[in-house]
This record gives sequence, structure tokens and C-alpha cells, in this order.
Amino acid sequence: MTNGDGCPGAPADTPLAASPGPPPANAGPPANAGPSAESGPCWLSADDQDTWKAVVSLLLLLPGALDTQLQHDSGLNLFEYLVLSALSMAQDRTLRMSELAELSNGSLSRLSNVASRLERRGWLRRCPDPCDGRYTNATLTEAGLDLVVRSAPGHVAAVRHYVTGPLTAAQACTLRAAAEQILHQIRSSCGSACQSASEPSATSIPQPGGQA
Repeated sequence: MTNGDGCPGAPADTPLAASPGPPPANAGPPANAGPSAESGPCWLSADDQDTWKAVVSLLLLLPGALDTQLQHDSGLNLFEYLVLSALSMAQDRTLRMSELAELSNGSLSRLSNVASRLERRGWLRRCPDPCDGRYTNATLTEAGLDLVVRSAPGHVAAVRHYVTGPLTAAQACTLRAAAEQILHQIRSSCGSACQSASEPSATSIPQPGGQA
């Protein structure tokens, strides 16, 4: 069976809940909405709802699974690992904080808090940019590099287990294209204002020897 978009799935009028009242943000029109619903919100179709539910479940569950592996193996969370890995692949293992925030898809304020924590643990250091004192540089220390090299194999295995392993090459290509399209939509709509503490990056995973 297909909906109006020609995609397989439940009929567009499939009821979402038995209880009356205002529908959730991702719901379709109430059963008693009638023709007047056409002038109200543009409800998601049944297929759109299924897509959204799958995406939001992925967004909520995948970071926790990757965090668990990293915390167990190296005492890092995912965002901390992405910050350190980005520095490990930069020239002289150094980036401006603003560049590092962009690469890790975090706000500058969030990065500053994380950098302070990493600095206290001896994995990162900050100093004024010698070319422009208005900027602050972050540099990965030798201890930080050692940590990334030790952490990378387990993280790679987790990414392969949860993300790339279950997919065929065609599915992986489709997922990548869809993710890039959604990211483009987000960035073109609200830019850095959309960055939040719950959005880790898809930064490349460093391999020993500096290869991405």
C-alpha cells in the first residue's frame, strides 16, 4: 500500500492515538479535524512520521551508545573525543577555538567548558594566537595525542558496529547523502545558532599515524 507520495507505508489516515486532545508535534491531523484542517498546520503524512520517528530515535540513542564505549575505554565522552581527534589531525595539532568549535559542531561556549576540563587533565592547552592575539588557539598535548591513538581503535569498532556495519554500501551512500542534505538545511536556516550541546559531529576518525 502506498500513500499520496507513492511511498510504501500505512494509509495516511492511520490513527496515531486512541486518546483525544492536542496531537504531539509529529502527529498527523486529529481524526475529527475535518476539512478545516487544510487551513491549519501542515501535518506529517504517515510515511513522514515514520521517517521522523526513526531519525529522532537515532539522534537520541546513537550518541549514548558511542559515549558508553568511550567512557568505558578511555574516560572520554563523544564530544571530548571529537575535539581531541580534530586537533590530532590539524597542522601542528593546533586550531583556533572558533575553528575547533565549527569542526566539532559545538557552540564556542560549550567548547570552552570542555577545553577547560581537558586542559586540567593535561590533554589540551590554550594560548593566544601568535598571529592575532584576539584569537585563542587550542593545541593537543603529547598526552592528548597518546590518548586519541589509544582510544581510536575502540571508537572505530563501535562506529562500525552501530553505523557502517549493518548497512550495505548503497545504504551507507544513501544515509550519507540524506544526512548531508539535512545538515545543509539546518546550517542554511540558522547557522551556528542551531548548534547545541546534544549534537556531536561526524568528524573523521583519526587513525594512528595521522591518517583520517
